[in-house]
Amino acid sequence: MEQKTTKTIIGKVVSDKMDKTRVVAVQKRKTHAQYGKQVLREMKVYAHDEENRSHVGDVVELEFSRPLSKTKRWVVTKVIESRD
Repeated sequence: MEQKTTKTIIGKVVSDKMDKTRVVAVQKRKTHAQYGKQVLREMKVYAHDEENRSHVGDVVELEFSRPLSKTKRWVVTKVIESRD
């Protein structure tokens, strides 16, 4: 049997004002097409947090999932580093 490989990313929680939803900032390193320099790009994603475990400033691991709402496509799997 083949194992499913799910996409996971690590990011920092920037907003926890919604119930069961977190806004997470994820940084990516891209190589500039012309100059070849490494450039940091940041994207914000909406993630589902069923137990409201994470808070602003926490570093979390996200896993890609089915669409949970119009904009939510990620689920918080674990809190890697807590702000406390």
